Amino acid sequence: MKNAHLHIKNMVCPRCISTVTRVLTDAGLPVQEVTLGEARIAVPETEVNFTHLNSALQQEGFELIYDREKQLAEQIKTQLINYLNHFQTHYEPVTTSAYLTDKLNLPYQQLSKIFSRQEHTTIEKYFIRLKIEKVKELLSYNQLTLSEIAYQLKYSSLQHLSTQFKKVTGVSVSEYKNAANSPRNSLDALI
Repeated sequence: MKNAHLHIKNMVCPRCISTVTRVLTDAGLPVQEVTLGEARIAVPETEVNFTHLNSALQQEGFELIYDREKQLAEQIKTQLINYLNHFQTHYEPVTTSAYLTDKLNLPYQQLSKIFSRQEHTTIEKYFIRLKIEKVKELLSYNQLTLSEIAYQLKYSSLQHLSTQFKKVTGVSVSEYKNAANSPRNSLDALI
């Protein structure tokens, strides 16, 4: 029998991997591998109490995904988070479409249609929101200038970053920085 392969919603960081691993272990499931959005366990699906497991995951802010299109939309989100990290560390990163096509082995047009249908936004708009959250994160560290952040996130100019920031957040970068409690969004709540 084939071992269970689970798709899990709202996994966005290494801490999520640790938490899901703990939940699976606490449920008595032998964990083979946990990555962002997925887990493989060394028992057949017929031996998994999905109701109990989903309840335990929901207590930690996660959720099992059963629908194939929803699974793919979640995989796209996970790959976009990975792409943002790749994007920051490579001088000339590949395009979003090329990156997703390579990682998910499906044509970009198909990925785009499924993502839009499931998330009610485009891949491009979602990626812009990810970038803006990264800008907020980098601003909170107060280690880079806005120009350095624009360069690191491959904005064509400081003005482009500023315009996009205001469009997405409703406030300018300086208003955001000067706010007493500058709000940031959790990556799993971006849509």
